[in-house]
Amino acid sequence: MPGPEFGIRPRGLCRGAALTLVFAGALATVSTTGPWVYDDEPQPASAVRPATAHASRGEAARASADAVARAAADAVADGKSGKKAAEAAVSRSGDRWGAVYGPAEYEDFEQSLDGEYTGVGLVAKRCADGRVQVERVRPGGPAARAGLRRGDALRGIDGRAVDRRPVTEVVALLRGDGLGAAAGTPVRITLQRGAKVWTQEVRRANLPTDAVTVENLADGAVLIKVTSFTRGSGQRVREAVRGAPAGKGVLLDLRGNEGGLVDEAVTVAATFLDGGLVATYEDHGRQRALHAERGGDLARPLVVLVDGGTMSAAELVTGALADRGRVLTVGSRTFGKGSVQKPRRLADGSVAELTVGHYRTPAGRDLDGRGITPDLVETERARERAEAVLSGLQGGS
Repeated sequence: MPGPEFGIRPRGLCRGAALTLVFAGALATVSTTGPWVYDDEPQPASAVRPATAHASRGEAARASADAVARAAADAVADGKSGKKAAEAAVSRSGDRWGAVYGPAEYEDFEQSLDGEYTGVGLVAKRCADGRVQVERVRPGGPAARAGLRRGDALRGIDGRAVDRRPVTEVVALLRGDGLGAAAGTPVRITLQRGAKVWTQEVRRANLPTDAVTVENLADGAVLIKVTSFTRGSGQRVREAVRGAPAGKGVLLDLRGNEGGLVDEAVTVAATFLDGGLVATYEDHGRQRALHAERGGDLARPLVVLVDGGTMSAAELVTGALADRGRVLTVGSRTFGKGSVQKPRRLADGSVAELTVGHYRTPAGRDLDGRGITPDLVETERARERAEAVLSGLQGGS
């Protein structure tokens, strides 16, 4: 699950790489810290599948996780790569969102969840013809200082050709994943801009993710953009809402938000709710529930912007607010990723992040493969439409 310097794989022409919905805390455990409640209370019938269905799917998830761990252990015992064996086992399992990380890769993943990462400050995408190019350059970052621009083609990294490589591999080379590449280490990037081809040395840096940005709108409302649910993002949203002018609305922009940590997502939902159910989910067939703390802002007008890049934890937030009657949604149908992943340490120190179940909204909706269709469907001028709706909700003042 790469951090802000992530790759974009093809969807049609280019597709966003997905962050999974995961739990914070120690490996193979669920953290119970943070402003949400974890319990085993029976849920309403609409929110719970039959027990046999839960048990069957839970047994399959446990068997899959055990098979991955066993494959890694057997490979290590034979002097082979546990990570490669685990990757093969995940592929055979059919776990669409399963992934295996080496120790250094997982450390980078954890760093990205902490709200920072080591990299050069760019987002890459892979287009239909196999080329990898710069999609976005972080202002003030190493890539920007070196003169890289959106649209530049990435042709090589440290002498390795990158055309037709998976974009995740390209990102790993840029960040030095698995190489212990710290801030200040150099990476040589071969670029093409039109007919010009050159090699540029860029030095990596520790960069904040800027997962939450706040913008004051002309009518006094506040736009809060959340790009991912990293540690602390929920509190930053809460502070932004508390700091908004009295009586003015909030436009919560979750477009392109590919997910992140469950507890941060629940904190964001709780900002606009006064307690109550946020979601239910399965953990190896066992039904769990997530509840918000009481004391959220129920009076402030709220509109949420979504699109096809709104995934996982971002869909959890949107679904909770929609089912609880707290929001109007604008944009296009969300991605439809309703699965939950938890990490498991393997014999060689690598980490398998495996699907343990699916979550449901307070009304019992399973979003996996379905997504959320917004109240007002708008693709070309979604933000303008959302701002107009929000202005109407707050009386146009």
